[in-house]
Amino acid sequence: MLRFPSFRYQSPDIDTSGNGDGDPYRWLEAVDGAEALAWVEARNRQALERFADDTFDGLERGLREIFDADDRIPFVVKRGEHYYNFWQDAEHPRGLWRRTSWASYRQPHPEWEVLIDVDALNAEEGENWVWHGARCLEPDDPEAPWERALIALSRGGADADVTREFDLIGKRWIGGGIDNEGEDGFTRDEAKGGMSWIDRDSVYVYTDFGDGSLTASGYPRRVKRWRRGQPLEAAETLFEASEQDLMAVAFRDRTRGYERDFIHHALAFYEQRLIELTPEGEVTLDLPLSAEAGVHRDWLLVHLRDDWQLGEEDGAGKYTSGSLLAIDYEAFKQGARDFTLLFAPDDHRSLEGFEWTRHYLVLDILEDVKHRFQVLTPGQGSGWSPRPLTGVPETGEIGIAAVDDEESDEIFIIVTDYLTPTTLARADLAKPASPEIIKRAPAFFDADGMRVEQRFATSRDGTRIPYFLVLPAEVSRGTPLPTLLYGYGGFEISLTPHYAAGVGRSWLARGGAYAVANIRGGGEYGPRWHRAALKGKRHKAFEDFAAVAEDLVATGITTPERLGIQGGSNGGLLVGNMITRYPDHFAAAVCEVPLLDMRRYHQLLAGASWMAEYGDPDSDDWEDFLKDYSPYHNLRDDVDYPAVLFTTSTRDDRVHPGHARKMMARMEAMGCDVHYYENTEGGHGGAADNAQRARLGALAWRFLWDRLGGV
Repeated sequence: MLRFPSFRYQSPDIDTSGNGDGDPYRWLEAVDGAEALAWVEARNRQALERFADDTFDGLERGLREIFDADDRIPFVVKRGEHYYNFWQDAEHPRGLWRRTSWASYRQPHPEWEVLIDVDALNAEEGENWVWHGARCLEPDDPEAPWERALIALSRGGADADVTREFDLIGKRWIGGGIDNEGEDGFTRDEAKGGMSWIDRDSVYVYTDFGDGSLTASGYPRRVKRWRRGQPLEAAETLFEASEQDLMAVAFRDRTRGYERDFIHHALAFYEQRLIELTPEGEVTLDLPLSAEAGVHRDWLLVHLRDDWQLGEEDGAGKYTSGSLLAIDYEAFKQGARDFTLLFAPDDHRSLEGFEWTRHYLVLDILEDVKHRFQVLTPGQGSGWSPRPLTGVPETGEIGIAAVDDEESDEIFIIVTDYLTPTTLARADLAKPASPEIIKRAPAFFDADGMRVEQRFATSRDGTRIPYFLVLPAEVSRGTPLPTLLYGYGGFEISLTPHYAAGVGRSWLARGGAYAVANIRGGGEYGPRWHRAALKGKRHKAFEDFAAVAEDLVATGITTPERLGIQGGSNGGLLVGNMITRYPDHFAAAVCEVPLLDMRRYHQLLAGASWMAEYGDPDSDDWEDFLKDYSPYHNLRDDVDYPAVLFTTSTRDDRVHPGHARKMMARMEAMGCDVHYYENTEGGHGGAADNAQRARLGALAWRFLWDRLGGV
């Protein structure tokens, strides 16, 4: 692999030779520092000068066509009589929040009523708002119109955002924004946090209230009840978490006849308490801290992350990690513990999620990373009388969502896979009819002759690791293909198939193969799969990824010289470790919004919240295992590393851009083949609009084709 001359920006004001801990690049952690931004600008310019050619322009145009296509499916949520959608395209890069009727939505070209034009708002206010979502207030009277919403907007796409109240009938801001009429409205200044409705004239607010009001992770620790017309500083404090906890938020369940108020108190990433706020005081649910609990109408559901023994007799009342339990909620609060086991995992199955409708509970079960759905009738029989959900395919990504769990048993069904454009269907669980297809997305590349396979590789300790392989048309046996391997492997997040429009057009259609590894650390086989690569066992995820790479080579799909890897966030940590641990396995790597300095990650932005995943660098964890998988600290001068493209965002206030900056600077000084691009907006997603997404995507694909022999 080629090495390139070293170039490092020399700050005139900052000593880059060191700062007491042996890190000469600490100055790059100054997110908005003049010297750091000058360094970023220089690297951005170098990357574009190197890769922005005619091929890059074609890739960028192709991605923009996908992202801005008018015939994409406008996914909706039902609120009262309207169906709401947020939409971005070439004419509206920051987007429109809009709504329509069901009759209109069913048409090929619905008539939309625009509520908020984010681009127009930016022009009027001189801002760079990015849409962060809306919380609509359900009226007490089911026949009344929905009239208010809390709108979240972020500057540049950061996690920190503001909240403003919006009139859904008058289509105007209520206080604190433009076009208001002097009414008292609920507004929240920029911070990590939020607001949620209690009723029309009161909200829960959890945000930065000043000194001492945030946790060490930078999230809100105080929950207040704020009444309309009241100064925020006079709002009543209802709950306060410890500074070392993760966060605390509050919400009201407004299901008619079951109105309840809850505090979600997150002690750590995998420890939480659910607390009901009653007129008599707080009721903390007596459940394992690692369990995820939720209340819906009469029922308390408990999803276990760890084994749970109820009772003293061994085996009696013992439930395994990954199980889903149900019990009457009011009876539970009175001391009952006669749970019904709704799901128990095995070696091939795990619970990916569940969804309530008015009369049913639908379980989403992954069976060797393939969706299987069961429809349960609450209270009916010892297992709630499960039956399969019919009319859905055996493979691919399948998602379901209740249309209106207050009123009906209808669900939206979203179906896709790597080669098949998405369809949106609607079904009624109370009726035997097959799902009705409502919308079909267009095809953005010709998949004729392409195929998808699920394969299994064997990791170092003998564990079978599933992965998906997407092959281009007319594959010649014995001819190695330029291949991209993608992975994540953390936080119990599963990687399941989805329509890969950008991959298809930019990679598969040009003869490349694409693989997705379901490595340990993810959620493909439930909590056990996640725990297998937690903290000191993190190396298992890296060994799994390496095993998939080795299998791709051993089966003749590719060679190390034609194999590239990609991952972002925790997947960026994965890529960083692949670079430092297995440099001879790959020829190129795309490392996006990554964690790379595991010595300081807990001191950078939200990093402290992830110590349950990675470990505590200020404890023995550093010497015991963390330093072994800190890519920034494991670079060596005598190693021939793959070519790397680092990308990140200045506005990423979750994973600090300093990780990518410092890794780039160190590898550049070593003479490695490294490139860097930092988007000035976009938050942890890396991009704030479709143009930015297309540019980042085109840069990655151009880099990969250049290094893997695709051009």
